[in-house]
Amino acid sequence: MKGRCCSTIAPGYRNLTGASTLAWILGNGKVNLRVKILDMLGVFAGVLASTPTLLPAADHPRPNFVFILVDDMGFRDISCNGSRFFQTPNIDRLASEGMRFTNAYAACPVCSPTRYSIISGKYPARGRLTNYIAGHRWPDNSPLLPVEWQPYMASDEVTLAEALQSAGYKSACIGKWHLESRGGDKELTANTQPDRQGFDETVSRVVSQQDKGVAGLTDRALEFIRLNKDRPFFVYLAHNSVHIPLEAKPDQIDRHRQRVRADDPQNNPIYAAMVETVDAGVGRIVSELDQLDLATNTIVIFCSDNGGLSVKEGANTPATSNLPLREGKGYLHEGGIRVPLIVRWPGQVRAGSTCDVPVSTVDFYPTFMEVVQKPVPTGQQLDGESLVSLLRQTGTLQRDALFWHYPHYSNQGGRPSGAIRQGEFKLIESYEDGSLELYRVTEDPGELHNLVSQNPDRAKALKWRLDDWRREVGAQMPSSNPIYAPSRPPYSDAAKAPEAWKVVN
Repeated sequence: MKGRCCSTIAPGYRNLTGASTLAWILGNGKVNLRVKILDMLGVFAGVLASTPTLLPAADHPRPNFVFILVDDMGFRDISCNGSRFFQTPNIDRLASEGMRFTNAYAACPVCSPTRYSIISGKYPARGRLTNYIAGHRWPDNSPLLPVEWQPYMASDEVTLAEALQSAGYKSACIGKWHLESRGGDKELTANTQPDRQGFDETVSRVVSQQDKGVAGLTDRALEFIRLNKDRPFFVYLAHNSVHIPLEAKPDQIDRHRQRVRADDPQNNPIYAAMVETVDAGVGRIVSELDQLDLATNTIVIFCSDNGGLSVKEGANTPATSNLPLREGKGYLHEGGIRVPLIVRWPGQVRAGSTCDVPVSTVDFYPTFMEVVQKPVPTGQQLDGESLVSLLRQTGTLQRDALFWHYPHYSNQGGRPSGAIRQGEFKLIESYEDGSLELYRVTEDPGELHNLVSQNPDRAKALKWRLDDWRREVGAQMPSSNPIYAPSRPPYSDAAKAPEAWKVVN
């Protein structure tokens, strides 16, 4: 998929290349051309002198991996992605020392399927794990009937942890797994836990100190790093924060409450305190890697499992605003699936670089395999593509499209739908009535202008491509409800209906 990854250059000079550079030089007739050219050369020379030299790939030993996954953090919930209210100096530092992706996508607008995509390298539709585990109560009166999805990750998946284990890595799953069976079969529940999926150490719960366990989980991650500092390791640190119920220390909440601005849609002081706590945890990880002299040989990845919660769902919500992106968690609009992604890899990723190529959480597995120079495990079909060429700025990706399949009604008011992004365009298909939405998301990230009527041929082509993909992965489609009554509410018992449904439906 086309796009570019850019290195950091001096302010005011970014993207000034070729003819545009000459036009800039000639733009001010009052300044001597020779002087201006010399000034420009001086700036570029200074930039080159201050840019770290990237190491050849062959000279880099097998790196460690620290994957920090935040639960429900929206794309704009960090300062370096545009938030004025949420303060994230440590995450911003990570971005300044690595690559920030501006078009990174979760494979699903809710958590378990995205986690599946990270650990398996597959689209959720291929594994039939298309909703969060154990899933919410389906509306009694809806146009569509539920699909028979699989509410756990199958034990025969060759997981990312197992692939790294065979390459000599020690692995830890610390925090939220959310891929295990939660039914009544105890053996199935045991067989779908992370310790049966290639992780040498697992920590699922710690005591919360009014921080959703961020400090305790970070402590355990640091312990694992110290114990394994002399061998390759993989830490999958999956925080429960910033998911509801919202929780933070009173002094933090009070401090952020004083900073609330009437003109900023991001204005939840409890959520701001939670973001601050996650950021502090990131800072502790990065500082420890520095102190142990592991930073130069450790890839740190920071990501979220879906967009931010932008509707009412429990006390003190909405948690955040994803504006200018549309909607949030539970929806296939940009606010529900575009997520923050930062990768720091000293010596391989140029500090302060950005990449606008669309990427997905299905891409992590093949990326790790290329980094450790190991083939994909036999029988494990991957849907993603390695990001190494983007990270090293040596090329772009071969694929031309990303896909989504969410055949469910979400707690947040989202309805069954599918989507495809190809280049500048994104198509969303409603499974209820077949209606289509077409957006040029590069110019309209808020998805305000449906272009189907202006560009029906493109919409039709993208719809065909989406149909082909669904057939290829065996996507399960919901069926029509023969007793659906449009005049009745979705939930017969209004008290059991999700809060968002009481508003938007």
